[in-house]
Amino acid sequence: MVHPQALLDELERAPEVPAFEHGSRVTTRGELRELIGRFTAGLRAAGLGPGDGVGLATAVTPEGFAALVAVHVLGARAVAVRPGLPEPQLRHILGDVAAVVADDVAEPVGAAVPVLRVGPSLLARHTEPVPQGRPDDVATVVFTSGSTGVPKGVAYSYRALTEGRVWQRPVPGSAHERLGTGFGRYLLFGSLASAVMVEQLGVCLFAGGTAVIPEGLPDFPGVLPRLGITAALTTVPRLHGMLDVLRESDVDLSALRTLIVAGSPVPPHTLAEAAGRVGPAMHHAYGQTETGMLTIGRADEGPGSVGKACDTVEISVRAGEVWVRTPSAFAGYWRDEATTAAVLRDGWVRTQDLGSVDTDGYLHLSGRARDVVIVNAIIHYTGPIERAIAAHPDVDQAYVVAVPDSRTGEAAHAFVVPVPGRVPDLAEVRKAVAAELGEAAVPARFGFVGAVPVAPSGKPDKAALRASIVE
Repeated sequence: MVHPQALLDELERAPEVPAFEHGSRVTTRGELRELIGRFTAGLRAAGLGPGDGVGLATAVTPEGFAALVAVHVLGARAVAVRPGLPEPQLRHILGDVAAVVADDVAEPVGAAVPVLRVGPSLLARHTEPVPQGRPDDVATVVFTSGSTGVPKGVAYSYRALTEGRVWQRPVPGSAHERLGTGFGRYLLFGSLASAVMVEQLGVCLFAGGTAVIPEGLPDFPGVLPRLGITAALTTVPRLHGMLDVLRESDVDLSALRTLIVAGSPVPPHTLAEAAGRVGPAMHHAYGQTETGMLTIGRADEGPGSVGKACDTVEISVRAGEVWVRTPSAFAGYWRDEATTAAVLRDGWVRTQDLGSVDTDGYLHLSGRARDVVIVNAIIHYTGPIERAIAAHPDVDQAYVVAVPDSRTGEAAHAFVVPVPGRVPDLAEVRKAVAAELGEAAVPARFGFVGAVPVAPSGKPDKAALRASIVE
């Protein structure tokens, strides 16, 4: 049995149970399976099949998810398209796809790629969805933020989706099954290009729950009681905003069973306050696009940790660096053997994060072996940002560091050394960074310095720069 057969079986097992709810529209599991069959027939009629790349540029809808599953039924390669990508990155992502499935909400994807619009003509026929994927073929490519200049494609095989814990019924008595009990009504929002959001959707569907889609971006915490949400995923910035409200207002969170904060480091005092105000539903988790969720724990357990390893996840700390092994890990970076070899070795994934595991099995993170800033749960590598800033004719040197930020988890602070006698126009610098790497990569703050401190190694001392603005 190959993915997505287990999901198709799960949908068939209880066809009358709601799979999605969006306002007054309810899509049952039977109707979702019917949609998958219609997308399968439509994509096949368009000439798509095993090994073909299929871009997915849709909003968070039952149709968007059904299209993703149908691509997997065909044994093709699903390539999720995040909204708001700069044109060069969009061309890179779609460079080897055969077609793009898009709805009315999708942004233009360029005339060079055939676009299949979600609508009556694409969904006119139905075929029984019979998975055609081969275990070692690539099933999904999720592209990173592109802050390295060119987005990295994280490729998952059909084997990983078949054998990983998410897209199959949980083992009775497992932590995975216990987590799923809270997913009766899961808040689904954002983008289907988010690997973690789709991963938790899998938890929901196999737990018999319903994915509830809000109108627009959710207003935490008010959206939770208004829609009767029992499980949700949030980022550090949204958690801060939620706490701002809870300090001033009494919001009924009694129905909430699982609220997971992930994506960037959570200050211990923030997590402690969240545990106090939200209660036992508050969880924190750690994972990566390359691995899926690795650890999870209640916020009031394992102080200072990111929780314990999930089912099927092994953790090994080597010279202070965290390595992990899990059946759901990625197969490599799409068409990038050198980077793959540096991160994926003998089935183990080098997280490039530093940490330790205590005697009770809790993972504690202490830093990073990579130079990145995590803004709104998206990783941005500092090197390309520094190069984009330093390309300005009035800039001599540029150094970017991560600083804590209550709204975005972390923010990028750029230290700029001007060319002697010149004053760089920061508006121009910001525009240059946005043009090359996207608006999200533009540092939130800039500061001018005459010189940069040097570490004993002779290299620029970024720790000293960061300490100069962070107490």
